[in-house]
Amino acid sequence: MSRKLESRPEWQVALATTVVGRAFFSAVAAVFSLFLHPDPALIHSNALTENLPAPHGVYYGLLGIWERFDTLWYLRIAQHGYDLPVAVAFCPLYPLAIRAASWGLPPIAAALMVSTIAAFLFFWGLLRLAASELPGAGKLRVLLLVVVWPTSFVLFAGYAESLTLALIVWAVVFAREQRWGIATVCGLLAGLSRPSGVLVSIPLLMLGLRSRRARALAVILTPMGLLSYWGWLRWSGHMSMFEAYRQHWGTNLVPPWTGAGEALRLIVTQGDALLAIKFGLVVLFAVLSLRPEVRIEDKLFALAVILQMLMYTGRPLLGAMRYLLLVYPAFIVLGGYAGRRSWKRFSFYLVALEVLNLAWMWAFLNWSLVL
Repeated sequence: MSRKLESRPEWQVALATTVVGRAFFSAVAAVFSLFLHPDPALIHSNALTENLPAPHGVYYGLLGIWERFDTLWYLRIAQHGYDLPVAVAFCPLYPLAIRAASWGLPPIAAALMVSTIAAFLFFWGLLRLAASELPGAGKLRVLLLVVVWPTSFVLFAGYAESLTLALIVWAVVFAREQRWGIATVCGLLAGLSRPSGVLVSIPLLMLGLRSRRARALAVILTPMGLLSYWGWLRWSGHMSMFEAYRQHWGTNLVPPWTGAGEALRLIVTQGDALLAIKFGLVVLFAVLSLRPEVRIEDKLFALAVILQMLMYTGRPLLGAMRYLLLVYPAFIVLGGYAGRRSWKRFSFYLVALEVLNLAWMWAFLNWSLVL
């Protein structure tokens, strides 16, 4: 089976993975909806929960179950724009895509459709990147590790992760192929999808400098995606993203060593096991990304993503599990290790990770875990 997949075009493998992933996570969410009974006080302690669909019926099982946390903000921005100060913490590309896809569809269905298409593009681009580093079996195992990674279900949820990841990996793919114009467009859009998307400018700039071609100068414009959003916020009289995070999300921007120190303090003084797991995985991904076989531009990108995760205090490493999905160099290294293991042993790891993924999904859909 593995050899058959290795011989298939990468887009076909990515498409099959996307179809299976969409069907699997939708079915799991529908089944979970029959057994989940979230605490109403917990639900309404979150914003934008006053008009949630009734927690029963086919519509809720297929669509309404996905209306959680950040998804509610993306749906509101798609419909009303940045009418609330707290909303500026969310970049505009994903809400714009939802709005464009909402013709004839419920907004949540449009959001899930956008995420699913973006997941396909991400998987395809990831296979392209992995193929340049690993043999066929290795690149497939990279993809499988990403698909079962705890919180990977968010790639099919109403979140901007799959869109950001797709733009990042394709920006790097196009830059390595020296297609500088489209690489720059992908990089610009990545910065408009999530603030972390702007970090793709690091590998693009390094690849552009290495090429020594005048056309590669276009990648200098990559940071303008996020900067244009910040400029629009200032021009239109909205508060800055940093101020929104500070006032409404209880998060301050700090040096990464301060964020790491706070995480360690909470682990030691409060015995926060979940935070300890996240911190350990962040360290592991940093070590993997520094392996000698990792390209220098990928090393710097991975470290930039990890340092950014540590630059927030108040709720340290909130969302770290899904943010680690951006660290594609670490997954490629893990895929290389996995490619040297037997399929039986690798399958055990996949099952263990998927169990954790489903446990995370249960807690997320139950309103008891913020991603």
